[in-house]
Amino acid sequence: MLAENKNLSRLEVYKVEILKVVVTIVYVIICLALVIVVLGQESKSEGLSGSVSGMAETYWGRNKGRSMEGTLERITKILAVAFLLLSVVLNLL
Repeated sequence: MLAENKNLSRLEVYKVEILKVVVTIVYVIICLALVIVVLGQESKSEGLSGSVSGMAETYWGRNKGRSMEGTLERITKILAVAFLLLSVVLNLL
């Protein structure tokens, strides 16, 4: 009986180690994707050109959700939440 519990314990340890490796791999992939998506976004500081092209900005501001920039922002938010959640999970494992 004691030997069976010992084997079960080792099996659980192996499962946790495999889970930790899988979560770490997913974590690294999310980190790399987050860096790529953030670098792909346009900068928000427009300087003097922002005051000159104010009329065009209102059109893009209204349709921002359908543009590539809006999509990148949405993906950034999703990846950031996944990054934070996986950070907590890896800390608990």
